[in-house]
Parts: sequence; structure tokens; C-alpha cells
Amino acid sequence: MLEAATLEALARLLTAALPEALGIERAALLLWNRKLDNFEALTPGETHLSALRPDSASPIPESGFLLSEGTLLRTRDGRGDGVLVPLMARSGVVGMLVLGARAGRRKMPFRPTEVRLLSVLANRAALALENHLYQRELISSERMAALGAMAGMLAHDFRNPMTVVRGHAEMLLQDGLSLESVRAQAELIVRMVDRLDRMTAEILDFARAGGRVVLRRLPLRRFFTELADDLEKELPGISIVRALELSEEGAGSLDEDKIRRAIGNLTSNARDVMGGGGAVHLTVRVVSARDDAPERLLVEVADEGPGVPPEIRATLFEPFVTARKKGGTGLGLAVARRFVEDHGGTIELVADAPPGGPSGARFRLLLPLVSESRPGGDDAAR
Repeated sequence: MLEAATLEALARLLTAALPEALGIERAALLLWNRKLDNFEALTPGETHLSALRPDSASPIPESGFLLSEGTLLRTRDGRGDGVLVPLMARSGVVGMLVLGARAGRRKMPFRPTEVRLLSVLANRAALALENHLYQRELISSERMAALGAMAGMLAHDFRNPMTVVRGHAEMLLQDGLSLESVRAQAELIVRMVDRLDRMTAEILDFARAGGRVVLRRLPLRRFFTELADDLEKELPGISIVRALELSEEGAGSLDEDKIRRAIGNLTSNARDVMGGGGAVHLTVRVVSARDDAPERLLVEVADEGPGVPPEIRATLFEPFVTARKKGGTGLGLAVARRFVEDHGGTIELVADAPPGGPSGARFRLLLPLVSESRPGGDDAAR
């Protein structure tokens, strides 16, 4: 019993193997559900627990005896020759084993030696059941935590595009707009809606398995110029100070949407810690650690805020870690790290600001310019 791998395997031992060894026709296992405050039943041939309803026809054997502290007692109102075996664990009663009548026995269903053996088996079964029930509760709580994280991620990542959509939709309601202005506003709304659709697919992929990237060959200077322009539109109050040390013909294979979201999250966090506005410094250049090492793209995002508190630096990229932000979910940096690592790259908080540079937080991303993503990546650049 202690080696049963699953709750169902343990239940089969108690409701099928044990009754067969004792010459009992029927047996049932009742598990106490602490959340619902009722018993759930599992009888031979069933694979799922079901709520025990007193007003329904029950396959539970009638019990006229109770096994209590190694002694078999006749119950006052008991009917039938079955035996009720409480399963007592460290946390209390975790269930009941109900054994049916035993053929050939009239006065007492079990001999004293069999009663002692049943008591030992009940103790072992209770411990095993408690472990399985704790495991089931842990899995359930982890699923709820994952749902909460997913909801927080959706709220965090959808907020900025939805703000852009609402703002430009309100501008379309104004009188006297030229056709060119209407077209420009509508095109931006379409772009934001398309981005929301891509983000939905990416978040679902993030939740299921992660690691999937769609690499495309991009002209780097134009890509980061457009990214900086878009961030200034999406995040009112932010100005992007650009240092794009890139040639016009330079190109690299990147997942455009994931890099946009990673840098967008860093910029959004910077705006929040700076009180809703300020300058964000974006530096991009190609570097190589050694002569024979492949070239990598170095991206630095720095703000002019108060910096990162020392107490959260070690856990900064963990989910739900946040500071100096009102309403922050703590998911922005966790998502940014996930998407950078999907590329086979790294992201870190740079401790010391360069002389003459911004004094706030500085994040450094190193991204391979060729496909070095984790197994399972989808390279669409070829």
C-alpha cells in the first residue's frame, strides 16, 4: 500500500485485492473531502471519485461492526455484517474503508488475529491516503496559482495596447478630421489589435510549454528605430534617447514580437518608477566577446529613476516581484527574461551606471544574431 503510485492504485488494493484475500464480496473506500465537508466514494470498477449522496441508491455495504483501536465492536444501530474501518492519519480521519459481509461467518466477521492485521493495514492505508490527498491538493493549488499568473500576465501585457486603441478611437470621434488623419489613426488601431492577437497566442504558448520562437531576418537599425517610435506612442510621457550603433545594412534573426514585448516591458516599468514620464535610454550595438565567438546583439535599456532596491535585486526577474510601483503585477521582468532566454540570450541588471550616463536602473540584453534558441524553437528565418 505504501508503494502505490496513485490514489486509484491504492483504492484498487483496498476495494479489490484486500476483499478478495478475505473472502468478501463487496468493499468501498470513502475519502473525506475537507473542502466540501463530505465523503467521496470509490467502489470496485470505478476510476473516479463521486460524491456520496445519502438519498441515492448506494453500493456501500451495510455495516454492523466498527473496528476501533484494534477491537471489533458491534454498533448499536448497525445493520448487516459488514465492518466499518476508520482510516486515521496524522491530520485526523482521512477516510473510511467499508468491508461487506464475510461468507461463513455468523457471530463475528473476523478472528482476533485478523482484526489486529486489519488494524495494521488501516494505519498504513491512512498514511498512504494522506500523502496522496496532500499531493492532489498541491496540484490543485498549483493549477489555481497558474491561472492567477496567467490572468495577471494578460492584464499586464494588454494594458498598453488597449490604452493606445482607446486613445486613437476617441480621436476618431472628433469633428473635422482629414481623411489622412483618419486613415493614420485607423491603421494604428489595426496594428494594435493585431499585436493583441499575437500576444494572446504567445501567452498561451508561454503557459503551455514556452521555448517557441519565430525567427525572421530583420534590418536591425530600422527595427529598433520603429520600436522606439512605437514605444513613444504607446507610452505617453516617455521619450526614447537612442544610441543605435548599427549599420544600415546590418541584419539579424529575431522573434520580432517577443523582442518588442521584452523591451516594451522594460520601458513600461521605467515609466512607472519615474512617476509616469521621463527619458529612457536605448543603446544597441553588435559585440563579440572573442575573435572566434559569434556576434551578439547588445541591447541596454536604462532609465533616470531611483534604481532597483537592494532587497529585491536577487529575485528581480521572478514572477510577482515588484517595488516602487503602484498597481504593478510583478510579471513584466519575468516575461522579458522568458522571451530573451527563448532566443538563447541573457538579461541582467547592470549594477553600476557608466560615467555621465543615467543613474537609474540599467538592463542589459545579449541576443545571438543566429539561431541559438532552446530546443523546440521554430526558426522561420530560413
